[in-house]
Amino acid sequence: MATPPPVPTTTPGKKNAVANAAAASFAGLTAKLDYLTAADVEQVRMAYRFADEAHLGQLRNNGEPYITHPIAVATQCAEWKLDAQALMAALLHDAMEDCSVTKVELIERFGSPVAELVDGLTKLDKLQFNTREENQAESFRKMLLAMARDVRVILIKLADRSHNMRTLSDVPKTKWARIASETLDIYAPIAHRLGLNMTYRELQDLSFRHLRPWRYNTLSKAVAKARNRRRDLIQKVQKEVEVAFADAGMKVRIAGREKSLYSIYQKMVNKHLSFAQVTDIYGLRVVVPTVVDCYTALGILHQLYKPVPGKFKDHIAIAKLNGYQSLHTTLVGPAGINVEFQMRTEAMHLVAESGVAAHWLYKVNNPQEASNDRLGTKWLQSLLDIQNETRDATEFWDHVKVDLFPDAVYVFTPKTQIMALPRGATVVDFAYAIHSNIGDRTVAARINGEQVPLRTELKNGDVVEIVTAAISAPNPAWLGFVRTGRARSKIRHHLKTMEQTESENLGGRLLLQALRAEGFDAFPAESPEYQPIWDKLLRFTGNKTRHELLTDIGLGKRIANIVAKRLVLLLAETGYKPDAILLSRERFTAHESTNQGAITLDGSENASVQFAQCCRPIPGDSIVGYLGRGEGLVVHVHDCPIARKLKAKDAERFIGVDWSEEPVRAFETGVLVTVNNGKGALAKVAAALASAEADIVHIDMTQEGAEEACDLRFLVQVRDTAHLDTALRNLRRTQTVLRAQRTGGASNGNGNGNS
Repeated sequence: MATPPPVPTTTPGKKNAVANAAAASFAGLTAKLDYLTAADVEQVRMAYRFADEAHLGQLRNNGEPYITHPIAVATQCAEWKLDAQALMAALLHDAMEDCSVTKVELIERFGSPVAELVDGLTKLDKLQFNTREENQAESFRKMLLAMARDVRVILIKLADRSHNMRTLSDVPKTKWARIASETLDIYAPIAHRLGLNMTYRELQDLSFRHLRPWRYNTLSKAVAKARNRRRDLIQKVQKEVEVAFADAGMKVRIAGREKSLYSIYQKMVNKHLSFAQVTDIYGLRVVVPTVVDCYTALGILHQLYKPVPGKFKDHIAIAKLNGYQSLHTTLVGPAGINVEFQMRTEAMHLVAESGVAAHWLYKVNNPQEASNDRLGTKWLQSLLDIQNETRDATEFWDHVKVDLFPDAVYVFTPKTQIMALPRGATVVDFAYAIHSNIGDRTVAARINGEQVPLRTELKNGDVVEIVTAAISAPNPAWLGFVRTGRARSKIRHHLKTMEQTESENLGGRLLLQALRAEGFDAFPAESPEYQPIWDKLLRFTGNKTRHELLTDIGLGKRIANIVAKRLVLLLAETGYKPDAILLSRERFTAHESTNQGAITLDGSENASVQFAQCCRPIPGDSIVGYLGRGEGLVVHVHDCPIARKLKAKDAERFIGVDWSEEPVRAFETGVLVTVNNGKGALAKVAAALASAEADIVHIDMTQEGAEEACDLRFLVQVRDTAHLDTALRNLRRTQTVLRAQRTGGASNGNGNGNS
């Protein structure tokens, strides 16, 4: 490459003009493109000319021609050795947004792959959003989806953000906080997740510098002073280590490593340390030829200096989520100063500094060898899976923020396959990480051979075994403790589908009962003969399909009686008459308190039926059902005050409900126990409930201090009223109990009142 001629001495104004011209020229970028073919370089040059012409006349905040920004972004991409298409997209990345260049024009000039990359990078300025958070979530979603299809998009985006952060001082100060916070919350974690550690550290430090300028400057000066004080010590350690490796005949490359300002600041804040108490600001990195040499180097260092207990980490045997591999150990050096050492190979160093970008670097350095195409793609694909099930941008952002969390736990399947999950992940997260069908059917789990609750958090090294059942389904309570976005989105998706199916089934039962009360024992069939009747009925209700109508009835959005009467009128117009015998029988046996026949409940209804928390009905109670608007069927005890108020306002929304003879599960109800305030009172009450086989779900205790008596409020699970009576009798026989009674339930003479 020809060296540009020296800049002649000029006036300051001319100097700036010459500097701007140099920054806006292609020559600086050309020097970085020696890894590309001549044809590829010419393609990149064509993209530069097009972008230069498109941005002609535009200036950045510092007065430089706008083209200097695309050139800087492309230069960073060239540092990562990205291919010609990515460099062309980097040069053109603002052309569609700022210069009214169309995607079709880019396809014609540079081909579809380049146009797709530019389209993935184009910002969403033209779209309108209600809140800044939603805007952020939506643009972030588009960016991640583009990344999931082609990781080059996010690499160009990170190069773009890096240059914007380097020149943030030229932007008005009023914008610093927003841009720096966004970088810290969104772009830095993505860089870390993709293993771009140099970019990650730079984005963090630049954000810190503009968010907390005073603290940044103070800490920067403190680090500079400490660097001068410890320079001799670090140099001494480095020389001693070099001699030790030379004596062992090992070829190594040793370099100093300094902790970034932001990570020092975070450590001080999180651990409440002063700057003097942060001991691992400086360290040494040892790069060796092979993996075996890493462990040999560790042995040599441990013979040279004493290791600090608990400060050894093997990230080679179990790599981090972003592909990072190294051995870490902290040793007590001269003068009692702790020094951290990292041992890695050249290939590991490449991945540690460049992460996913190492894919292209590796291709350039080793063109004949198979590269790690799957580096980072598992996480990217999981984001695409979440997007397919979650259409709400803010919800998607919540999922992704969880998965961006860099800390991880590593667990094993029964077949010893290693799985990495975010810290705090539970057994259910593990099940969904294996397969969505495994997660949906999970009923129990064993960790290291022992049975554990499904909410158990996983620890490093756990061997996790999932027990499934074909009839099992996700429990809404799981949403309260799952940690990963994948698990949360799968559970929500399943629950929404299940709720719709159950509501449709309930709506069908309600409409059929209402029809029987009108003298028809079945729906008109879905056949051409009855289609006009269904069409007229759907026009009357405003529904698009029969399934939607039945779902609305099940959710209480439509009244089954009104729909049935309209259907009967339509049938009568077509010549169909009610069955007189059925009509008289249904009216004779109709439920006394309602104007529809009764529905039988056994506890398996899930989302379509709710048992009211104001009265907590259990089998044996006399009950009524209320079709709440959009809530499905809500079951109350017949004399519940809330139900009486609702009935006075909305009598037509009440339907008859009865208990099945054999309910399939236990039901929750409240119990109030007044006890002598003494030692062991709670234990005795709990033992009395346990002996009656009543499971305790929740306990509330009144704060009554030194008073002689106190109230204990229990939420217990019982089979029916007879089972509850047994539990209450056990409580009343207990020595410390003064009174035991059911709360929020029926007073129907079953012995559930006051003692």
